[in-house]
Amino acid sequence: MTMELRVLDPSHWDEWYGTLILAFGGVQPSAEERVLDRDLTECDRSIGVWDGDAIAGTAGLFSFRLSVPGGAVVPAAGLTLVGVQPTHRRRGVLRTMMRRQLDDVRAAGEPLAVLTASEPEIYGRFGFGMAAQSASAEIDTARVGLSVPEGADEVALRAVAPEAGLEACEAVYAQRVTARPGMLERRPGWERQPLLDPPDEREGASPLRCVLAERDGAVTGYVRFAVRPDWDLAGSKGVVIVRDLEALDPASYGALWRFLFDLDLTCTIRTGSRPVDDPWQYLVSDIRRCKVRLRDALYVRPVDVGAALAARAYALPVDLVLEVTDPFCPWNEGRWRLAGDVKGGSCERTTDAPGLRLGARELGAAYLGGISLSALAGAGRVQELRQGALAEASAAFLSDPAPWLPHSF
Repeated sequence: MTMELRVLDPSHWDEWYGTLILAFGGVQPSAEERVLDRDLTECDRSIGVWDGDAIAGTAGLFSFRLSVPGGAVVPAAGLTLVGVQPTHRRRGVLRTMMRRQLDDVRAAGEPLAVLTASEPEIYGRFGFGMAAQSASAEIDTARVGLSVPEGADEVALRAVAPEAGLEACEAVYAQRVTARPGMLERRPGWERQPLLDPPDEREGASPLRCVLAERDGAVTGYVRFAVRPDWDLAGSKGVVIVRDLEALDPASYGALWRFLFDLDLTCTIRTGSRPVDDPWQYLVSDIRRCKVRLRDALYVRPVDVGAALAARAYALPVDLVLEVTDPFCPWNEGRWRLAGDVKGGSCERTTDAPGLRLGARELGAAYLGGISLSALAGAGRVQELRQGALAEASAAFLSDPAPWLPHSF
């Protein structure tokens, strides 16, 4: 039977979502998570591949805005909810959906597509490059000390229910978005995502808690966390599980971390996704006992090379021609003259001789400034065609601070 690609009708969402869950192993999400997923699904940007009456594959897009180097916030389509049934592997289902989704992103005028990968090896062939990493840690607070910045003693801390503190936390988060590439503006409904706290997924931890940092009556930071109590014959060995933490100044940031270190009956702090250059690493006395581990986080694909490169700023002045290869989105192929500095950039078609040759995947990897073009060249994935072009481009593309995706999607 011939398979058919269709835009998702809202009346078919339950069947469509159920197919996705089966593709990921069949473990049902909590009712809370399911409701949020349904509310956030953009059905007009979601598709399925039908084989007769059965759904063989699912994919969706979220209409995001992503921060990029220089502080601009750029439209970016978040590719999500991608799954193919085991019975339909190796029949072109994923490729068909990717083709449709990237064509739709281009038609919508979004210069970038982004995703988080369940399996990293899948998406490189479609032009997505790993552009941002995240760091997790397990900090032994019984043996690691913390030195806080000046002014931390002047910060007041106030415990609130997570729902009661949501507006204040979102106001802080909104101010942080443009300060670091890779962060997502909160679209309506997405403010609920950090509050997801299904009881059957706590694994012995407390309900989610929230503490606000305040200076001169204004909220300047927050931390959302849980505590997992534990004991042995030697006494308490509870774990603090940090869900998210943001602050507007070093003093508030330090005060929040000191609060976590000082929680009674605990001896470990576990963090999930944090920036690779998160400042707490420079407040602790012994980084070895913090068990920092990196992993891939955000994958980026330029859908419109010219618009994408013109949307960001560059750490140093740059003026060079890039020869881009992009067999999956051939409209990007060819030579592009990139000119830019800290104020912004421009990128136009040209026939001039190129300085670098690279693929869309490599351009996506370097786009947010966390992966150096020089490192990619060392792996043979970027070719220098004009002496000096690699050093010029690599230095210009880098970002300080490092890019970071604050939450999955």
